[in-house]
Amino acid sequence: MRTLPALGAAGAAAVLLAATAGAAAMGTAGAAATAAPTPPPAPKPQITDAAVDKAVARLDRTVEDMMRRTGVPGVSVAVVHDDKVVHIKGYGVRRTGESAEVGPDTVFQLASVSKPVSSTIVAGALTDPQEWDDRTVLPGFSLKDPWVSDHVTAADLFSHRSGLPDHAGDLLEDLGYDQAYILDHMRLEPLSPFRASYAYTNFGLTAAAEAVARAKGTSWQKLSADTLFKPAGMTRTSTEFSDFINAPDHASTHVKNADGTWSPRFVRDPDAQSPAGGISSTATDMARWLRLQLADGTLDGKRIIPADTLARTHLPESVSQPTNAVGTTSFYGLGWNVSYDGAGRLRLSHSGGFELGANTNVTMLPLEKLGIVVLTNGAPVGLPDAVALDFFDYAEHGKVSTDWLPLAASAYAAALAPPGASTTDYAHPPKGARPARDSAAYTGTYDNPYYGKATVTADDNGALTLALGPKPLRFPLTHYDGDTFSFVTTGENAVGRTGVIFADGTLRVEYLDADHLGTFTQQ
Repeated sequence: MRTLPALGAAGAAAVLLAATAGAAAMGTAGAAATAAPTPPPAPKPQITDAAVDKAVARLDRTVEDMMRRTGVPGVSVAVVHDDKVVHIKGYGVRRTGESAEVGPDTVFQLASVSKPVSSTIVAGALTDPQEWDDRTVLPGFSLKDPWVSDHVTAADLFSHRSGLPDHAGDLLEDLGYDQAYILDHMRLEPLSPFRASYAYTNFGLTAAAEAVARAKGTSWQKLSADTLFKPAGMTRTSTEFSDFINAPDHASTHVKNADGTWSPRFVRDPDAQSPAGGISSTATDMARWLRLQLADGTLDGKRIIPADTLARTHLPESVSQPTNAVGTTSFYGLGWNVSYDGAGRLRLSHSGGFELGANTNVTMLPLEKLGIVVLTNGAPVGLPDAVALDFFDYAEHGKVSTDWLPLAASAYAAALAPPGASTTDYAHPPKGARPARDSAAYTGTYDNPYYGKATVTADDNGALTLALGPKPLRFPLTHYDGDTFSFVTTGENAVGRTGVIFADGTLRVEYLDADHLGTFTQQ
């Protein structure tokens, strides 16, 4: 599961405000010492009720058109404005080949839209915004630098500034390791400069959320239910995969086939990274959460989340993109993409994507009390982001400035390009490829401190198979050249064919070696 860079009209309010204040200070350099610079005017709401109504009125057409163009089987959308649900509807089917339709209460996997929901839960568990900056203590979790381990906080991990590499731990999850194993092995990951670098990590955020739950003497699942889901009446929302897959009205995940059709070929169990990507919900429940967010933590007149701890989640914590697609700066808060438009208005958003079959988006303009959530049961092709961008574009300007779907699709294609994909075409051995040695030269058990055990076996014909993971996944090896073989990767982070290189009692798995952790030593 990978993040999508923030799209749409974005700016940097902090920079704008600093520039304005600086200009004012320069203009008063010769004035009396008591003269204070004039503060910039506060941004004001700009979207009228009528404009929202018009944007809502065209949502059906927009969603249906984008479904037709992409083939995504099912979509559910909710829009909240001024504490009212002004649109909520399902489109398409829950599973291809079946007739059951998507409705407002159909349960979808949120993927990374789980992150802002989880930061809401943590905000509800805290009593003071400064507690976000308390040291994170979770048994079995540490980082490679002891000093960083002693100072890392929930805010560091929720804003992806701990120094962990991009998506650290995700490949362990693909191999079948559980949360405890993965968090324990984060101590082996190389670190970038602490609090000075941004890299998106599911398991860093997961460690912080689990630490908060542990500090409260409970589990993440119970903390989520008691702090947010039950008080907010989010009756079909859960942090557990079993609740999603057993829900009678749930949307199966789909991937796109070579012929352009969509099939429910995979099942994605994200329990290991539950706070980062494992929440499931409905448009109905997410509309309640949007109302709570836009009302500073209250819902139906009841305080659910403290206003100050929730407000902290909306502040920029890290620079995620120094220069984004529209030439401004994008930030990451606590579980949120944070940006500002030219009028200084705060925009909060997050996308979610499972390449095994889900894509989601939430976008809010808090000043306008306006938010949208789009849930889909198809692998990421940009539809939910494009729907949200189209909706806000029309609400703000009375027209759509561009076709957002190809822009969102291209952004996803770039963001989801496999980072560990090989530059070698293993499907086509070179001319004059050297023969492999006898299979006995490769078979045996190999060990790796991060990825655990690897076993290479040969059948009666000498064909080799590599086994990886705690409940071994078996990968037939195809010879490429000399002591180099390949296999087809699987899982959320599959990269196609990857190399397996044997040398001097070791084997190196190419796509596992991005952070130089992928070499196994024969025992």
